[in-house]
Amino acid sequence: MNYTPTDLLTVYLAGAERLKVGRLAACNRQILFEYDPAFVSSGIEISPFKLPLQPRVSVCPDTVFGGLYGVFNDSLPDGWGRLLLDRTVEQYGVNRHQLSLLDRLAYVGEHGMGALAYQPDKSATLTPDTRHLVLDRLAEESAIMLAGENEEVFEELLRLNGSSAGARPKIVAQVSADRKKIIHGEQALQPGHSHWLIKFAMEQEARDVGRVEYAYSLMARDAGLDMPEAHLFKTKKRACFGTQRFDRQGGQRVHVHSLSGLIHADHRTPSVDYDTVLRVTLLLTQNMVAVERAYALACFNVLAHNRDDHAKNISFLLTDRNEWTLAPVYDLTFSFGPGGEQSTVVMGEGRSPGIAQLTALGKKHGLKKASEILRRVQGAISRWGVHADEAGLGDRSAKSIAAYFVGS
Repeated sequence: MNYTPTDLLTVYLAGAERLKVGRLAACNRQILFEYDPAFVSSGIEISPFKLPLQPRVSVCPDTVFGGLYGVFNDSLPDGWGRLLLDRTVEQYGVNRHQLSLLDRLAYVGEHGMGALAYQPDKSATLTPDTRHLVLDRLAEESAIMLAGENEEVFEELLRLNGSSAGARPKIVAQVSADRKKIIHGEQALQPGHSHWLIKFAMEQEARDVGRVEYAYSLMARDAGLDMPEAHLFKTKKRACFGTQRFDRQGGQRVHVHSLSGLIHADHRTPSVDYDTVLRVTLLLTQNMVAVERAYALACFNVLAHNRDDHAKNISFLLTDRNEWTLAPVYDLTFSFGPGGEQSTVVMGEGRSPGIAQLTALGKKHGLKKASEILRRVQGAISRWGVHADEAGLGDRSAKSIAAYFVGS
């Protein structure tokens, strides 16, 4: 395959109706963007802070995402998805280092997370199929691929993976209502199915990592967080955690913008305080209930020792009414952050944030229900043993995790 660089991309918002957003262009080692005049007139703000509607060519003023605006960077696969794309193009003789950001968006094409789509669509050569997926086989193949031992599975896994972000091997899929049938997810939604994302364990992770995340999903729901429907897909050798996608409502795509992309905060390094999270939530949504939900998430992540709570693990959704809302929670599990610290700090404290910092956070933002929310989250965490047992997590793993809970 001959490499032809992508110099121009047309961006679409493929939601309830398909709208031409504008054009991205590579010029003199810069990435230019221009909104389509009709889209400017629509009043739809896909990224109100960093890329507000305006009838002129824009150049990103910073290099947080390599000169790409955060709203488009949100479309790019990260971690597992990036690895698959890199290895797949090299199968065709293209050096991964040749790929520009526009090249990568072209490979996302029509199949990214959220509602943004890009043309020309280089992913079109990766034709999806409707075969039922066998999770055992895919889990083994993902492990082989991570070890770099079997080049033949790259293209299939890339197709199944879509453009999902994150480090852990995963696939996007359609799942039947009884959870017994799983088919490839990047096609028209099949009757009786819904869109899901299913994760596998990485080589260096414990085999019960899926059960841990499922137990956390149960605990999050108990704590009153807006947790999407989750399921533990059991195979012969392991259990895979899956969750229903909130960027799809039936067959319709929904625009999603991460906190990282919204304010251009690098998610690879600690760069945000929950004080900022709450301020941005209020400014964007104009809704104190959403701020309370963001505060509950802060309490949960701190008290349950989820320290991988970086800025890309908090997102917002744009509704059909052109209103922003805080997205459901995701990627909640036991984890250690960079250097053992909280990725998103609390009132300046990252090493050992606790009740004092969370209380101060609620007080600063005038949350009348802060104490009630904090108690509710504490109550759910106190019932960790029940959630762990329901997830089938062994006593040894459950107790080792509970030892890190704040106040344990």
